[in-house]
Amino acid sequence: MIIWGIFWGAVLGSWFGGYGDFGPFVGGILGFFAGLSLRWAIRSAIRTELQAHATKATAQPTRPPQAAPVAEDRPEAAAPVPQGPVPHAPPPPPTPSDNPRDADDAFWTGELTPQGLPRVPSVAPVAARTDAPAAPFEPRKIAQPAPPNPVELAVLAAKNWLLGGNTIVRVGLVILFIGLSFLARYAASAGLLPVEFRLAAVAAVGIALLGVGFRKRTDKPGFALALQGGGVAVMYLTVFAAFRLYGLLPPLWAFGLMIAVCAASCALALLQDSRALAVAAFAGGFAAPILLSTGQGSHVGLFSYYTLLNLAILFIAHKRSWRVLNVVGFVATFGVATAWGALKYVPDHYASTQPFLAGFVLIYLFTAILYARNTPTKLGKTVDSMLVFGTPLVGFGLQAGLVQPFELGAAFSALAFAAVYLLTATVLVRRAQASWRLLTECFIAIGVGFATLAVPLALDAQWTSAVWALEGAGAFWVGMRQARWMPRAFGLVLQVVAMLAFMSGVDSGGLQVAPLPLANPAFLGAMLIALPALLLAWWLRQPLPHSDSAWAQGYARVEVLLPNPAYLYGFVFWCLAWWLEITRSVPGLEQGQWPVPVFSDRVAELLGMLAVVLSAALSMVLGLRTRWAVATWPARGTIGVLALGFVAQVVDGHRVLSTPAWAVWPILLALHGWMLWQTDGLQATGTEGTSAHSASRFGWFHAATAWLVTLLLADCLWSGIGKAELWRTSWAGVVLLVSAIAVLMLLALWAGRGNQPAARAALRWPLNPHAEAYYWLAALPLAVLVFGGALLAAVHSSGHTAPLPYIPLLNPTDLTLALALGGLVFWRRVLLAALPPPARSAGVTGRHALVALAVLAFIVINTVWLRVAHHFFGVRWDASALFNSFVVQTGYAILWTLLALSLMVLAHRRVQRPLWLVGAGLLGVVVVKLLLIDLSNAGGAERIIAFIAVGVLMLVVGYFAPLPPKLTPKSPPKAAAPAEPAAPPLAPSQPETLP
Repeated sequence: MIIWGIFWGAVLGSWFGGYGDFGPFVGGILGFFAGLSLRWAIRSAIRTELQAHATKATAQPTRPPQAAPVAEDRPEAAAPVPQGPVPHAPPPPPTPSDNPRDADDAFWTGELTPQGLPRVPSVAPVAARTDAPAAPFEPRKIAQPAPPNPVELAVLAAKNWLLGGNTIVRVGLVILFIGLSFLARYAASAGLLPVEFRLAAVAAVGIALLGVGFRKRTDKPGFALALQGGGVAVMYLTVFAAFRLYGLLPPLWAFGLMIAVCAASCALALLQDSRALAVAAFAGGFAAPILLSTGQGSHVGLFSYYTLLNLAILFIAHKRSWRVLNVVGFVATFGVATAWGALKYVPDHYASTQPFLAGFVLIYLFTAILYARNTPTKLGKTVDSMLVFGTPLVGFGLQAGLVQPFELGAAFSALAFAAVYLLTATVLVRRAQASWRLLTECFIAIGVGFATLAVPLALDAQWTSAVWALEGAGAFWVGMRQARWMPRAFGLVLQVVAMLAFMSGVDSGGLQVAPLPLANPAFLGAMLIALPALLLAWWLRQPLPHSDSAWAQGYARVEVLLPNPAYLYGFVFWCLAWWLEITRSVPGLEQGQWPVPVFSDRVAELLGMLAVVLSAALSMVLGLRTRWAVATWPARGTIGVLALGFVAQVVDGHRVLSTPAWAVWPILLALHGWMLWQTDGLQATGTEGTSAHSASRFGWFHAATAWLVTLLLADCLWSGIGKAELWRTSWAGVVLLVSAIAVLMLLALWAGRGNQPAARAALRWPLNPHAEAYYWLAALPLAVLVFGGALLAAVHSSGHTAPLPYIPLLNPTDLTLALALGGLVFWRRVLLAALPPPARSAGVTGRHALVALAVLAFIVINTVWLRVAHHFFGVRWDASALFNSFVVQTGYAILWTLLALSLMVLAHRRVQRPLWLVGAGLLGVVVVKLLLIDLSNAGGAERIIAFIAVGVLMLVVGYFAPLPPKLTPKSPPKAAAPAEPAAPPLAPSQPETLP
């Protein structure tokens, strides 16, 4: 309703051209007061109607139930006793009060529901007598009245004004106003009296109303106040008509008369304790300069006048708790100030407007305090939210507009607002009264909010995030000391906001350009986010006290989950701060020159890894000394950091043996090993748990370390290949395979000593307790890599050994393949001897793995001949060329026959029938190959050699192992023959027989 009043007032003001650009604002202000008064009147009318309806409902007598007809020959049954509750007597109707304040201000009082309607008193249900058994009691539902439409609201408002209080007086005032207007109009149209006399007569009537009303203030207070209100209205309208309509008064005189009317009516309101009269007086007072404006006045005079009115409101607030008067002054003052600022303000007016704005803010700040003091409740002092929160919000909005042309003006203004409200809160805290707690907390929240707002207004994103992080830690500390959850939640939210603000500034590398080391926004911003987060994690180690409210308990359930994430969050920003410092650039020495990085990319990567690993080591020391488990967690992530650093180094073309990497990597590995040792020590002491799952989890860190060492060793070998310029030879092709074989053999030899519990117990760390992690978890991927690498090297490597000559079996390819086969066989034997065998190792120790090794060995032996044919017989290293070469095919026939001979003879001696069958199958393949491939080489010497050699070798096979060996069943171990059991006794019917 108020919004509609402002809207239509602004529309009507824009149509009325007498006020120029101020027309919509004048109409809006008047519409606000019109809508406010109409809303009060409508609410009062609705309250009266509902109270009358409720009283009427409770006063209706309960009709006795009609008795059911009964037969004449049946006795009359006794009436049952009513089962429902006994109805209560209806409350007595309210009696009129003799207090003039109550009589005049009845529509200001009354308890309203949140929707603005009065509560309807409940009516106790009345139980009815019935002959039937008493049913369960069900209270009668009272139908709620439908909400009135706008027409009904207007009718109710008019009815309430006429019938509320002294109806005759109000009707008389209306008729008097109509009669006076008719008289003035008749006199003007007939020209009977001059304008001055007519206005003087109307003013005399207003003065008479004031005088009569003042004299009757004790005898008939309601009648007296109505007359005085009418007199004030007549005086305001008379002065307005004399100035605006007829031009009989100069602006200064008209303004002075309105001030006098306002002062007199204010004095009458205080003398008679009439809030309505005071509101009418100040409404006219605030409207006077607008109604009398010619557009040529000074803003200094306008705001000086408003300052006097606001000081009068402050004085009244010291004596009375009239909230509506405070609202009228607040809306009028800041509404006019906003309109003037939007239309008339220029930067040259700053010096003459700043004191008035500061004065208005301070006046309504103290008005809010005085209202709280004069309005105590059971829960403490009442807080007027409109004055408490509206004053700083509207005031700062106007202040920001004033200081917009000045650099950092808004930031200093926010700091000034923060200082005022925090200082006021400090003064209220020193009063040591619990009733002021709510208002104090509101002022603290406003002060902290303005202090928080000042940071982004003055600083960039990095410094803003740092200050917010520190502020969040301070708010959390206050909440911790006071056992309150809201400041702690605010502190945590500020940490997140600070992080978002900081990350928003990390873009395109511009953040790292700073001339000074450490003392730059990037490093300090990240560090000032990390340190408060680590401090919060330290405070959250133990559950913090809080109130027993539902909100506090819900927050507590979330808070107990935050210590570990808070520490890790702080550790990440700690590392980020050092990374930003390492990647920092300095400005160019000349104008327009690009920033120069402090460290090269290679050095920055190494220093970044070193910073993270050192930070994890320091965190481990902190965790060990304070027995803080989460502080030891970053040590577990160092293996990932080292792996990522190695990958980045390889991608950028850098090597481990280059300077300064050769000096940094040993330090990194030593720190990582020390942290592994400390982590295992914590596990052994029970800090991290001693379950099998925990041991397996930490074993993976040891296994990953072995994999990293494999990559580092390969990189070192690559460095040697690069320095010798052997990239196009077989030396480069087997580098990674050689490193994997070396680490696999080392793990099998070193960790294989602990493949049994008794032997493992005698070993030192890390084999005790992680021997299995090394010879199984770490070795398994290496074994797969060795198998696959050997297969690829055998098939693809041509055996080019420049600058050395090619020697069969003594070249890098053949030697590496032999080492791969030997390493795999040795590692498998370590697993076969392990007790107990590692989990899921059956696939490696079973016959399938042995078959895979045999296939790999067969492929390796065949590719040895291919390299010999390539180097000594000039066969091109190409699959088609090798296959079409009869030299290669002849060699395959002889080689496969030799292999078949070896297998069959070995199987015959060891009595292994399956092995003999494999050799025989291979020999059959040779025969088929001779008939299909070698026989096609008509006239070639290779065909002759192949057939002769294969025939001779088959004769040898027929001599030594012509038939597969017979499988001799294993005899069971001999045991002592059991004694022959005695013959059972014969049955009576069984005849005895001779043997």
